[in-house]
Amino acid sequence: MDVILLGPPGAGKGTQAKFMVDRWNIPQVSTGDILRAAVREGTGLGVEARGFMDRGELVPDRVVIGIIAERLKEDDATGGFILDGFPRTLPQAEALESILTDLDRNIDHVVSIEVDEEELVDRLTGRRMCKGCGESFHVLFNPPQNEGVCDRCGGGLYQRDDDKEGTIRQRLNVYRDQTSPLIAFYREKGSLREIDGSGNIQDISARIEQVLTGTE
Repeated sequence: MDVILLGPPGAGKGTQAKFMVDRWNIPQVSTGDILRAAVREGTGLGVEARGFMDRGELVPDRVVIGIIAERLKEDDATGGFILDGFPRTLPQAEALESILTDLDRNIDHVVSIEVDEEELVDRLTGRRMCKGCGESFHVLFNPPQNEGVCDRCGGGLYQRDDDKEGTIRQRLNVYRDQTSPLIAFYREKGSLREIDGSGNIQDISARIEQVLTGTE
């Protein structure tokens, strides 16, 4: 089963991908992870990607697509994969179609986790990090025993700049602008599966399993 996992920041894609890996025994193919692996292993494309990353530049589509193509040919992905973080744009989706055609494969399901924007803002702006050990808390869902103090090491808690509301809303705007064409692209192909991303983790996981197994 070949699956794409879509969802805005804070939708819980990473958590749900782990459930899906365990349930179907197929790898999660995360763009960030495979870029770092390619750099670490010193592949040709990895060396090229590192040049852009070292200069603080975005790795261009051409390099990312090449690394994705290499990853999907590996043995553990022959029985299926979960793409997380790719494609992000319509040109990337079209490039993925070409890669899969060469492999005589196609995307079975595009799971789009849908969450109300205000709920996402609440989820993301509530995160607090420990200055000492890096432990993560949430003011609503996982509060520390003592406000502003880490349970693990007693360090002070703070809100990261990228967890502040203005930054969060900008990230959501970028996601919406980039992803809208993808939603239409995969809906037209009949592979889009829109999932209600509200509620607890187990409920969302159950909804995903229902659409992937056809037991809705």
